[in-house]
Amino acid sequence: MLECQGWSPQPLWLAGTLCLRQHPTFGAEPGATCTASILQYLAIIPTYNEAENIAPLIENILRLDLPLHVLVVDDNSPDGTGQVVDELAAADSRIDIIHRPRKLGLGTAYTAGFLRALDRGYERVITMDADFSHNPRYIPSLVELTDTVDLGIGSRYVPGGGVRLWGIHRRALSRGANLFARTLLGLQAHDCTAGFRCYRAEVLRVIDPQSIHADGYSYLIEMLWRVQNAGFAIAETPIVFTDRRRGASKISQDEIVKAAATVLRLAFTRPQTVPAPGNPPSRS
Repeated sequence: MLECQGWSPQPLWLAGTLCLRQHPTFGAEPGATCTASILQYLAIIPTYNEAENIAPLIENILRLDLPLHVLVVDDNSPDGTGQVVDELAAADSRIDIIHRPRKLGLGTAYTAGFLRALDRGYERVITMDADFSHNPRYIPSLVELTDTVDLGIGSRYVPGGGVRLWGIHRRALSRGANLFARTLLGLQAHDCTAGFRCYRAEVLRVIDPQSIHADGYSYLIEMLWRVQNAGFAIAETPIVFTDRRRGASKISQDEIVKAAATVLRLAFTRPQTVPAPGNPPSRS
């Protein structure tokens, strides 16, 4: 954990309300002293045909001043994404890959990554897209958010967040999907479909990712619903989401229909109340 003398308030969106919390190192007074014990964080990146993006993305992630490892979950990409990552992993022990035999979907890729993370004892687990729509420069803020909450979300829909290179139709669709999910499920996060997240390991142990029924992007909604109903603390930090410039989008009409069906299914499901262990994490 990070300990600092010399703190300054930083905005945080917690349960839909703007709060202030103290951030170590950011805005610390000159001469502030900090000590950190090494915790390993894992960034999980599901891939399918991301050969153009994956190497520069991993390079940017590992350049950050954090004890980060990267796990790619590749669905036998025809463009050779898996082979690109194999070469990177051979040269850097911080990189790992799970090769899957065929395209099995985003949700099961997250589950495979979460299970690997728990098995290897990582403290924090980050999920992000492979196409640079989730800029690695936001990772430190996202990780730091989970010093005081259990799930941090990189959000397009809190003040300071936004999207770039989207047309009106895509913006309306995203806003509508979030409003639909928030209204029917009572979700408190502003960005319910965001895939840029950081989970504390205890969240994943309690929720059990293998029990998530949804797949694809619907998985993100069901996971958030379960985390909130288990009583874990959730907060958002603003990001600017930039649509991909290389490769093809994975969003399809089928994914939209599945997401709507998932929201309706959950709306008529009595949540299992699994109490979160203890209070939200404290700075220590």
